[in-house]
Amino acid sequence: MRPHRLRVRHKNFDSREGVPELHVRVERTVRFGEVDAARIMWHGHYASWLEDGREALGRRYGISYTDFLEHDVIVPVKLLQLNFRRPLCYGQTYVIHAMLLWNEAATLDFSYYIEDAEGSITTTASTTQLMLGLDGNLLLEQPEFYRLFCEGWRKGIPL
Repeated sequence: MRPHRLRVRHKNFDSREGVPELHVRVERTVRFGEVDAARIMWHGHYASWLEDGREALGRRYGISYTDFLEHDVIVPVKLLQLNFRRPLCYGQTYVIHAMLLWNEAATLDFSYYIEDAEGSITTTASTTQLMLGLDGNLLLEQPEFYRLFCEGWRKGIPL
C-alpha cells in the first residue's frame, strides 16, 4: 500500500521545526524529444522537470525567480540529487511534486518526487539553492522580502 504522503528529503536536511512544507503539483506527459532510442525518458531532462516544479511553486506562492531578481538576488542550484526508481517512457503521464522545505538560512531546500499515472513513485530528488547578490557574493542572511515571506509561512498565514 502506498503511503498517503511521501516525504522525500536529502540526508542533510535537518528538522524543519514543525513548519509544513509548501507543495505544488505539475502534470506532464513524456514527449518524444525527451526520450532515448529505447523510448525511455533520458536522464538529463530530469533537472529541467525539477525546475518546472520550482517555477510553479514560486509562481503559486509569490517567490518566483523574477521576485528574487527584483530584489537583486539570484538563486543558483548548488546541489542536485536524483534517485531513479523506475523509468518513464514516451507518452506516459506523470506528476512532479515539488516541496519547499522550511529553512532559516539563505538557501532554498526543495524535495521532489515524480509519480506515474498509476501513482507509483518513479523518481525522488532534492535540490539546494544558494542566495547570492547580483555581484555573485553569497548572502549570509535571507533578503528582507524573503524573510517577511518566511515569517508569514511560519505563522501559517495563507500565502
